[in-house]
Amino acid sequence: MKRSWLLLQEDTAKKIHPQNKEEPRYDIWDDWDLIESSFRMQYGIQLRDDGPNDISYEEFISLLGGIMPDTPLGRVVAIRSEKDPKVLKQFTKEQKKIRNDWIRARNKKLKEDPVKYKQYVENLQNWARSFKKKEGE
Repeated sequence: MKRSWLLLQEDTAKKIHPQNKEEPRYDIWDDWDLIESSFRMQYGIQLRDDGPNDISYEEFISLLGGIMPDTPLGRVVAIRSEKDPKVLKQFTKEQKKIRNDWIRARNKKLKEDPVKYKQYVENLQNWARSFKKKEGE
């Protein structure tokens, strides 16, 4: 029953949280274990027991969007979203693997949609240009 609740929400759940304009840094399917443990840690909600049947989808998405950085999902999201080259240099082997696995998976999905992939490449190029300008100043 709980899994069917999630299946009904697949399209919406993979979209960006309405308050976050950046690309999502988690996938509700791939990161479900992290989501469960983070809900347990932060809210005291055990999704397998209390679960989606006890909270509305809107509340679930709102709580998911409020996951703090000191939770399992929060730590992984912080690693995936880090852009500072100085911080990236200090990453451990495990942190690099987490980030690289996420980038590979994202790029694989992007290549399936040529329009999104082209937009992503353009954004990446613009980001690199702005970084180069900052170094030259």
